[in-house]
Amino acid sequence: MRVEFLLTAVVGLGALSIDMFLPSLPTISIVFAAPPATVQLTVTLFLIAFAASQLVYGPLSDRFGRRWVLVGGLSLYALAGLVCATAPTIGVLIGARMLQALGGGAGPVVGRAVVRDLYDRERAARVFSYMAMAQALNPMLAPIVGGYVHEAFGWRAVFFVLAGLGALFVALMAVGVRETNVRRDPTALHPQQMGRNVITLLTDRSYVGYVLVNALMFGGQFAFISGSAFVLIGVLGVSPSVFGFCFGTVALGIMTGTFLSGRFGGRIGLDRTILCGTSLSATAGLILAVLSWSGVLTVAAVIGPMYFFAVGLGLTLPNGMAGAVGPFPQMAGLAAAVAGFFQMTGSALYSVAVGRFYDGTARPMTTAIALAGVSALLCVRLLRWRDSSGVLA
Repeated sequence: MRVEFLLTAVVGLGALSIDMFLPSLPTISIVFAAPPATVQLTVTLFLIAFAASQLVYGPLSDRFGRRWVLVGGLSLYALAGLVCATAPTIGVLIGARMLQALGGGAGPVVGRAVVRDLYDRERAARVFSYMAMAQALNPMLAPIVGGYVHEAFGWRAVFFVLAGLGALFVALMAVGVRETNVRRDPTALHPQQMGRNVITLLTDRSYVGYVLVNALMFGGQFAFISGSAFVLIGVLGVSPSVFGFCFGTVALGIMTGTFLSGRFGGRIGLDRTILCGTSLSATAGLILAVLSWSGVLTVAAVIGPMYFFAVGLGLTLPNGMAGAVGPFPQMAGLAAAVAGFFQMTGSALYSVAVGRFYDGTARPMTTAIALAGVSALLCVRLLRWRDSSGVLA
């Protein structure tokens, strides 16, 4: 259980790195005299680099083992956090954030591969659910803590805190996680073998389906992550600390969904749990968009529907990841890496598009969230996945 706790921490490192400094985005925009779309690159380019790094860490961990690959990545994360904290320009901050992402990307892919090393498909889904439930504390607490740190010590202090947490994780991983990869693949880094493995994954209909649904759902959540500070703080005028509580309410939705997934997912089946999650998120996203386009713009009108969208996300993501990685024990690192890459990259590009349409209202953000939820549901329905109880219709 101690190992699962540590893995939960490192798998959630990317979310922590984004959520904790969200309340500082408007201030960073003012300090560096940069438009919101440019400042949002500290989030979106972080996510792209975070995703790309997983394509490296996955095969590395398949070839050399999980433990020291994870420690090396976390060390880079901690050092880059110090550069972020002392950045003199917005360009340096964006570059340092990308370095931070390149280090932090080791956490999700290697952590999930360790879970696959230890458990079968169904048990891994439950472990992923409980891990995700614990990780939901990050976005619940991180914006709140980040808001108070920002108000007390300034935005740079947030990055000093992140760098310190990275250093702590390095120490804990070095002494607290044993090597779990007992089937190392000596050809994992060979370009031809990597290419064949990737082709195997991307020609597997089930794998692509799980990855696509997760990417769409996370895209909707990330549209909220990247746009919520400008809507809630910039448009509705809430304070950074109050924003943290608003964001934490949405994170509570993820925690609720992952709890329900871990508690009942085994009874109704992995695929039916995904169908329930995408249906709930699509409905909540449509309500959110309708309220926004009708001129109803209050904190409750934004956070209420987003809570239920997040519940659906919590039901979907852990089961989607377990469904994608489960059939490939011989290349669990690569399978997790490719899934994470498409999830993160797709979400980042989606949020960049949303940022370009920002017009001082909540409409671009809420429309993007609704489109993501509905698209994920349509994807599930069109794929007509099978589980032990029959065809999902």
